[in-house]
Amino acid sequence: MKIQEHISDNLDVFDISAPLQDVLRFFRGSGFSHVAVVEDRKFLGVLSEEDFRTIEEKGQLADYRNSLETFHVPQDASWLDILKCFADNQANLLPVLDEQAAVIGYYDLAEVLDFLVETPFFNEPGGLLVVATGAKDHSFSQIAQIVESNNAKLIGAFISDYQNDIVQTTIKISSGSMNEVLQSFRRYNYNILFGNMDDQFLEDLKKRSDYLDKYLNV
Repeated sequence: MKIQEHISDNLDVFDISAPLQDVLRFFRGSGFSHVAVVEDRKFLGVLSEEDFRTIEEKGQLADYRNSLETFHVPQDASWLDILKCFADNQANLLPVLDEQAAVIGYYDLAEVLDFLVETPFFNEPGGLLVVATGAKDHSFSQIAQIVESNNAKLIGAFISDYQNDIVQTTIKISSGSMNEVLQSFRRYNYNILFGNMDDQFLEDLKKRSDYLDKYLNV
C-alpha cells in the first residue's frame, strides 16, 4: 500500500475570504492543529489552532494573512518526508499539494502512524537494536554486512538520532542470531544502546559480577 492512499480529501479547506467563525467551528469540532487556506484555489498557507486562540472571532481570514504558515508536502512525498514535516511543525494535519499548488487533501498524523505500523519494519517478527558510532565510521553497508555475516536477516534500518557527530541507528533483524550479531557489533566498536532480545554477553558479565561479589564477601 502506498502512503498516497492515505490522503484525506473530505476535510475543509478555507478560502482567504472565509469568515473567522467558520474556521473556529472547524477547530472546535475537529481537534486538528492546522487548516489550509487558499486564494483562487491556490495554496496560501495554514492557520494554526494555537494562533487562532488569540484572534478575534469577528472578521475574515484575510485580516490575518500575515499569520499564515506555509508548510506542506507535495503529492509524491515519501513517508519519511511526511513524518519530518509533521515533526518540524508540531502539526497533526498536513496539506498535500499538486503540481499547480492546489490543495488535494491532507495527511492526518494518526492515519500515517497506522500506515507505518503495518510496514514490514514494524510488523515482521524479529529483534530491535539501537547502535551508536561516530559519524565518520557510520556505514549502512557495514551494518548490513555485520548482520548478514551472522546468518541473520536485515529487515530494516534507519538513523534515529544524530548529535555531536554520533549517529544512532535503529535496526530490525530476524531474531535467530541476535547474540552473535550483538557481539559482532561490539567487535566493530559500536555501542549497543538497546536490544530487545536476550543478550548472552551481558548475561555472562552479570553472572561473573555476581560470582565476584560472592567471592569478595567470603
